[in-house]
Amino acid sequence: MQCAVYIIKTVANSALLFFILTIMRNPFKLIFGSLLGAALTFCVACAEEQPAFKVVDQPEPSTTNFASGADISWVTKFENVGVKFYNEQGNERECTALMKEIGMNTIRLRVWVNPADGWCNIDDVLAKALRAKEQGMRIMINFHYSDSWADPGQQYIPKAWENYTIDEMKDAVANHTKEVLQVLQQNQIDVEWVQVGNETTTGMLWPMGDAKSNMGNYAELSNAGYDAVKSIYPAAKVIIHVDKGNELSRFTWLFDGLRRNKAKWDVIGMSLYPEVNTWETENQSITDNIKTLFERYGTECMIVEVGMSRTETAASRAFLTDLFKKAMHETDNRCQGILYWEPECYTYETYDKGAFTNDGRPSEALIPFGEYTTY
Repeated sequence: MQCAVYIIKTVANSALLFFILTIMRNPFKLIFGSLLGAALTFCVACAEEQPAFKVVDQPEPSTTNFASGADISWVTKFENVGVKFYNEQGNERECTALMKEIGMNTIRLRVWVNPADGWCNIDDVLAKALRAKEQGMRIMINFHYSDSWADPGQQYIPKAWENYTIDEMKDAVANHTKEVLQVLQQNQIDVEWVQVGNETTTGMLWPMGDAKSNMGNYAELSNAGYDAVKSIYPAAKVIIHVDKGNELSRFTWLFDGLRRNKAKWDVIGMSLYPEVNTWETENQSITDNIKTLFERYGTECMIVEVGMSRTETAASRAFLTDLFKKAMHETDNRCQGILYWEPECYTYETYDKGAFTNDGRPSEALIPFGEYTTY
């Protein structure tokens, strides 16, 4: 539009100058010249007064690479005790294939160092990763750096690593990370994301890596994992994972400390486990937090764990539908994906946030994963 106005102005001004010079030689052309000059002036005014073309709204953020998936690390243990999985029509399915049939495109798998029962060790992780590879699914590996569960309430040093110095512990983290990833790489398995620690809200490998008492140690241990990942999978994105994604202060406290201590990460991982009466507020909070964290650290986020009561299927579906909409279209494209934690759980112990019915079929809670998945 500005170009058009410039052209009109140039033509009008040239014409006016021509007629003024002409009129000076021939007064009888005064009337005609005046009329034409007025007309050209009017054209310029119209061009200037017309609003510029409306700037087209930015397109919706691209969802081509949005991860929609689940952590199904329990699956081989379930199979070992006879648990079976079925699709909506009642046909038996292997769980990884069923996740894809639901519409998911990503599988997350946890790693323990020397688990007492053997599940989630290197061999078990490889078996599950091969299934994901066969289905053409994207893969995230989640290192706990423990022999069992690591989370905000427990970050216990593996028994084999007890009494290590800080340097020995960094070597142990690096060697364990490389060992697992090398096995996957040797089997032509592409790993897209790697978590260096699980819900490390206050650090890992306590007490040495307790972030509350020694943020510097935690940063060094985390960097040992980061560098090990990049040495095997240079393109993999390394995640540092914090629970309660709706509570901003948990993230700013940790990541401010990590930044001061020169820690490295590529993605901020988040968990979100709301109740039926809190999910709307928590969804808005985590959406706002994702944008705030990007502005503060220049780091994209990923919701690597979600879940809700297995019996509240309608509420869970509403929660996840809203979360997908917000994460994909209201975070300025700063969220990389949403993963459900152990949706296939329907018979195991007392865990009540799975998303399968009592007859082993996916509940309506998982419908949004198919509605918003892209391949």
